[in-house]
Amino acid sequence: MMSEILVEAQDLRKVYGEKVVALAGVSFRVHAGEIYGLLGPNGAGKTTTVRILATLTQPTAGRALVAGFNVVSDGLKVRRAIGYVGQGTGVDQHLTGRENLWVQGQLRGMGGAALRRRIDELLELVGLTEAADRLAREWSGGMRRRLDLALGLIHRPRLLFLDEPTTGLDPESRMMLHRQLRMLAAESGIAVLLTTHYLEEADRLSHRIGIIDRGRIVAEDTPDALKARIHGDILILTCKREEDVPRLADSLRSLEPVRELQIHGRQILVTVEDGAAAMPALMAAIGGDHLARIELRKPTLDEVYLKLTGRTLAEAEASITEPTKEAAA
Repeated sequence: MMSEILVEAQDLRKVYGEKVVALAGVSFRVHAGEIYGLLGPNGAGKTTTVRILATLTQPTAGRALVAGFNVVSDGLKVRRAIGYVGQGTGVDQHLTGRENLWVQGQLRGMGGAALRRRIDELLELVGLTEAADRLAREWSGGMRRRLDLALGLIHRPRLLFLDEPTTGLDPESRMMLHRQLRMLAAESGIAVLLTTHYLEEADRLSHRIGIIDRGRIVAEDTPDALKARIHGDILILTCKREEDVPRLADSLRSLEPVRELQIHGRQILVTVEDGAAAMPALMAAIGGDHLARIELRKPTLDEVYLKLTGRTLAEAEASITEPTKEAAA
């Protein structure tokens, strides 16, 4: 039996001014107990989508329901049902961790022994019990980010929005936050909508991923199913000189093992059925003297993004101008 739908976005569109199209028709669903990842470069429309769902901005067109409530006509009910952790921290560094949670709880209409118990629960969940009575300005960035998560959960929301929650965190802090989110979704049944431009984060953390590019979701599925769209192995041939790439690529295109070939700078990405078996034929065709490096790997979400959009995630971010990033993040 399918779990309850907590987010239903239908053809969401957002235009800033007359020219900047942030969303060009975004549709997806998020179920209870699910971690749904919106994966795309900065400027693709991830933050705009979340801000619409959190009632922080209104869509130009389209419709969205959150916990069964319309984000335009039932904004107050939506805000009561969600927790929101934006890209910037909501932590008051002049208060202790415990005081931050107490203030947030009071703003949500909570108090007394029930709020004290909830604060203790959340401090334990995010691993901050020992530091709870220290001023937040003495904490590391990773600790403050975990407190942001606790602040978003203080009122037991049915749905949690996380906008780029691990940007700037060290790998250890990122992995700790990932563990807490997985445990939270599994044990409480809360739905999590996560935006990220980290491929590995989306792959490891999300039950399903919506790949967003230029304001549209271009693919949606589980991480494994998305990667399975690229059959076989990926051979990455890094040439010593970029001027040699077109000639070497032409030598490879007609080879029987080659299913697909793409060029990016000094790299030639070759999709084959069996990388180890195909390598001798590829090397014989181009000669090893022209190569600086050879890498064999299974398809990643970056290859999926490349296949869907014709560019890597890094190339997509580099192509976005700063004004567009600000409007369409």
